Amino acid sequence: MTQPLRFVFGLHLHQPVGNFDHVMADHVRDVYRPIIERATAAGFFPLTLHVSGPLLEWLEGHNTSWLDMIGQLAADGRLELLLAGFDEPILAALPRPDRLEQIGRMREYLKRRFGVEATGLWLTERVWQPELTADLAEAGVEYALVDDRHFLVSGFRHEELHRPHLTESDGRRVGLLAIDERLRYLIPFRPPEETASYLRQLRGEGHELAILADDGEKFGGWPGTKEWVYGSGWLDTFLATMERLIAAGEIRLATGQEAFRQVPSGGLAYLGTASYREMEKWALPPAAQRDLTKLEEELGPKDLAASASFVRGGHWHHFLVKYPESNRMHKTMVALSSLSHSRGDPPAARRAIGRAQCNDAYWHGVFGGLYLPHLRNAIWQQLAIAERELRQGEPLAYEELDFDYDGYPELWIHSARFSAVVSPHRGGAVEMLTRFDSLTNLADVLTRRRESYHEIAKDSAQGHGEAKDGTASIHDIEKASRLSALPPVDPETRAILVERLLGAEVTADDYAAARYTPIQSWAAVPMTARVSTTREAITVVLQGNDLEKRLKFDVAGCLDVAYSWNAAAHPNAVFAPELSLAREVPLRLQPDAEVWRSKITTVARSERGFEETVQGISLTPRWPARLGACSLELGGGAA
Repeated sequence: MTQPLRFVFGLHLHQPVGNFDHVMADHVRDVYRPIIERATAAGFFPLTLHVSGPLLEWLEGHNTSWLDMIGQLAADGRLELLLAGFDEPILAALPRPDRLEQIGRMREYLKRRFGVEATGLWLTERVWQPELTADLAEAGVEYALVDDRHFLVSGFRHEELHRPHLTESDGRRVGLLAIDERLRYLIPFRPPEETASYLRQLRGEGHELAILADDGEKFGGWPGTKEWVYGSGWLDTFLATMERLIAAGEIRLATGQEAFRQVPSGGLAYLGTASYREMEKWALPPAAQRDLTKLEEELGPKDLAASASFVRGGHWHHFLVKYPESNRMHKTMVALSSLSHSRGDPPAARRAIGRAQCNDAYWHGVFGGLYLPHLRNAIWQQLAIAERELRQGEPLAYEELDFDYDGYPELWIHSARFSAVVSPHRGGAVEMLTRFDSLTNLADVLTRRRESYHEIAKDSAQGHGEAKDGTASIHDIEKASRLSALPPVDPETRAILVERLLGAEVTADDYAAARYTPIQSWAAVPMTARVSTTREAITVVLQGNDLEKRLKFDVAGCLDVAYSWNAAAHPNAVFAPELSLAREVPLRLQPDAEVWRSKITTVARSERGFEETVQGISLTPRWPARLGACSLELGGGAA
């Protein structure tokens, strides 16, 4: 064979909306700048590059010299810049007009900032759904990068994937380039000669194309990779190794656009809903994750390798089922996007809704930011900005609708100053309470759940997943991580105002650690709801299982709650409504009562191992049940 193998080397650089400035700065210094500068010095071009909108906006305010360097490389033809949704959303999770808006915003930015007419698309988290094709084509996308796994689970074979393919929906066509999973695991975790050997193998087998497109954070941002990539000389060795292959005529660097346009097509492909294999596993419920892991262990490495394409997990949208907190953010975004369209799409509202579509806070695996309060808070802040813009001058009002799409109606109560969602089907819990002055959803708290990785170590010698002559990937570290003790699990999903009767013997420590069984709980009791309105207040009267719960919202979103219940059955018990809050706010109680306060702390796995994170605060007033009635007021300012 005389022709060199075309090698597409693509990098995806991303930081989420709401991430800390110091994290952004560290990654620019330790990852983004050195990888581009060293590639430039070595003449390792052309590259294919995607930089997400949140990172681009941060760079515009903090490091324009890096952007200027990228712009010069693009102008010189040494760099192909990729499209995506500007704010790095999961495109499949957006209303269809919003997909076009997001891609259009990125297209306009790249043209304005760099003079580039981009045609290729980085698909966020590689979450693919078949109906995306027509929307991508409508947005002017020529080709999209997906994983080879997307093809394999649809029946293709590895040897068929080293060339472009085409797909269509609604008669609209888009190209597909398959990212090689083996290259994703070789680079940068294995010695460069292993990559060279694999590329030679592909060329020797008559293939014309090999594609790597993966997170740039692997090159110094993930644990252990800075020392491995730069300190031990991996990157310099890799660049020198690739230079030798290029000089020998064995490989030739190419952009994704060049590969799509010049390598002969592999023909038509229809891909099912898919993402990368780890994402599909993380999306499963814990029990299903354990079942899948058991199946993989029973098959063993040899049989699993033979059938890996058909041993798979779930799909990204199940995160919205698995985590109600994620679903509430998503459905609030969908509702506000629709409201915005109906009101002429004010630019400030559209921009905030776009930022609220950033994917990271909506899911959880080793990556994913659902367990990071500052990322969730950033989404709720953008949603508050959008709703404040859309409701300027509005009076107090309410709507009854299935807000979260679960088949049961909620009450959406709002004014020009706040927005709240009350769920009668969940005991009248307040699932959202956003005040526009503070741009904070006070109900933004994560429930403590049992995750599949909450497993006790079987022995003390766990190791860290390092491979000989290489460094551990995130997924090696993930497999090696185990806990020494199981963290607490909440008995019910958290919200503001979850009522229980507790035995007098339950202690504050037992309560905080979820080591108790309530005498009675109204958390899952369907309640009837009656709503009355005046110009100054909306009152919701909820009744169920001998409890009446009267919620009164004023125009600013301050909340008065009055309770009455049948005390005859358990006169010695304690009536204890729990308020799970993003931050402490003043409570006024009538009559006065003791309040249990505790931090809501989760234990979750990340790329750094297990982390304890404070998700909010639990406030639980305690009244003797024999009183039969009490009230509280949730104030407006910080305590």
